[in-house]
Order: sequence, then C-alpha cells, then structure tokens
Amino acid sequence: MGKVAAKIKVMPQSPDVDLDELQERLESALPEGAKINGVERENVAFGLVALYPTVIVPDGSGGTEGVEETFSEVEGVESVGVENVGRI
Repeated sequence: MGKVAAKIKVMPQSPDVDLDELQERLESALPEGAKINGVERENVAFGLVALYPTVIVPDGSGGTEGVEETFSEVEGVESVGVENVGRI
C-alpha cells in the first residue's frame, strides 16, 4: 500500500484565531496513520490567514476524507478543502 500527500486549505473562523494553537490542534486531531509534513500560511484578506498543511495518509479506502472530517471539527476552523492530492 502506498501513501498519498494532500495539501489541505484550512480557513480559521476569524483573524483573531491564534494560528500556532490552531496548527497544534490540527496535528493532535489527525486520524491514526496520518501525519503532517509541513504547513504553509497564506494571507487571504483583511488579516485572515489560511493554513495549508500537507498531510501524508495511507493510500487506502477513504483517502483524505477522514482528515477533512477531523479538521472540520477542530475548534477555530471555519472550512476545510483539499487543494492538491498526489501519490508518493
């Protein structure tokens, strides 16, 4: 079984959300077998900054769905979307 790398866009609920704490909560919420391999930040607008974690998951059934679901339940997250997916 191979692995998949997915770049996921995570939008915080507001510019007031502490991005370092949000990043830690995302790492803690990862499903078993998944890991974050770097996080980029990008200014969106009006002080709002999106996080772009690259998540490595096993290439099995469900793909990135488990990660997307757990990320969307993390406190401070407004929305989650997959930007790019590739096999490694």
